[in-house]
Amino acid sequence: MRELDAQHEAQRIEDQVRRTSQQAADRFARMGTVAGKAKSGDGAIEVEVAPGGLLTGVRLTPAAFRSGTDALAEQIVALAHTATRRAGDRMYRALAPVLGPDGDAALASLGYEPLPEDEDDGGDDGGYSVRGRR
Repeated sequence: MRELDAQHEAQRIEDQVRRTSQQAADRFARMGTVAGKAKSGDGAIEVEVAPGGLLTGVRLTPAAFRSGTDALAEQIVALAHTATRRAGDRMYRALAPVLGPDGDAALASLGYEPLPEDEDDGGDDGGYSVRGRR
């Protein structure tokens, strides 16, 4: 009897994993690429990161070089940090509804947390627009 219960439980877990995987895949298909983006207030620097902070894109205009390389590097790092938080927010919003309340801790441990309501998320343009430091 015990073996039958274990097989039943294993099948139930497998079915749940399959449903959750499909729901997550559907959400990602609707959302498109999950990335975080940020740009300086003057638009001279734009960065894009994957969830977890892997830098996937940097765009610099000639104006970005006016304040010197140290300031430029500092601004890129600051923007990458903002973009990483935004990517984590997007990943959280994709997976939290699928994983439910017990998934919050797992998502947080991976750095995927919702941004506070009052934090600038860049609006509806995919997470762009943050003031750069001067």
